[in-house]
Amino acid sequence: MTVRSAHRELTVAFRSMASEIELRVLDPQSGADEALVRARGRIADVARHLTRFEQSSALSRANAAPHAWHRVPRELGEAVAEAHRAHRETGGLFDPRVLDALIAWGYDRTFAVAIGSDPTSLPGVGGSGVPARPVPGEPWQPVVLPGGPAGDLLHLGGVPIDLGGIGKGLAVRGAAAELAGTGASVLVDAGGDEWLGGSGPDGDGWKVGVEDPHGGDEPVLVLAVTDSGIATSSVRRRHWHVGGGAVHHLVDPRTGLPGGPGLASVTVLHADPAWAEVWSKTLFLAGAVEVAAQAEGRGLAAAWVTDDGSVHTSPAMDRVVIWRAR
Repeated sequence: MTVRSAHRELTVAFRSMASEIELRVLDPQSGADEALVRARGRIADVARHLTRFEQSSALSRANAAPHAWHRVPRELGEAVAEAHRAHRETGGLFDPRVLDALIAWGYDRTFAVAIGSDPTSLPGVGGSGVPARPVPGEPWQPVVLPGGPAGDLLHLGGVPIDLGGIGKGLAVRGAAAELAGTGASVLVDAGGDEWLGGSGPDGDGWKVGVEDPHGGDEPVLVLAVTDSGIATSSVRRRHWHVGGGAVHHLVDPRTGLPGGPGLASVTVLHADPAWAEVWSKTLFLAGAVEVAAQAEGRGLAAAWVTDDGSVHTSPAMDRVVIWRAR
């Protein structure tokens, strides 16, 4: 832990969930040090229980027998319950049952291990064309029964799941809850999923750059954000080729194929960082033709970049944009 005197700041940095994590408290109050330790622990618990890349994790054990009941840690029970709520509220467009498609495309290990340094080919996955794995047609119906200190009872509804995106959002939510009230402003940054509490170092909002998904060095937007979560769904880093076709990690559950036609990224602000993640993914899967109507119809603060590099924002996002690249 380091103390930065310029802003009387406590900062903790570490790596978890395949991301660089940063926790910051500006003008810390008594007890902020302990809150940072708890916040780091909340992130570690989510990372440990919700990963699908460790056979010993609670999620992996449940995925191995999705037709059975399991006693699971509270973190996994909460994640499945929240993912189920997202499934209902997005009309099924948010669906964790896309795991079969990801595995069919070779994403059965961490991305760095599965893809390595060459996204143009993936050993062990052959054939012509991208194998499609649409999810079952019926709505997802997991069951979570709160079980108190002993853990929750969970039934996945018969299909293994992936909780990567919403899991990170829930980790940010938990860490932010631990840091609430510990300083004038707080930041939880988990590799793009963030909580930005208070008015930031300059007193007029945290300045957040929206990354260019096409690889440019400069952001496409700069936002001034106060008391909000933010998440971006993008194919900039997690894309590769399978069977001669291009794939990425954002799977459309309706087709079992890569989703988001015409889009390179979607960024969403939301009071809850977990739901910023849900809506960024849902809007991405809506594709370039529908994203504006979906964002505006739901009153979401959203920004999206199309395949041709055009940058668009919803009216709710316009209020916090302080700079545009174009």
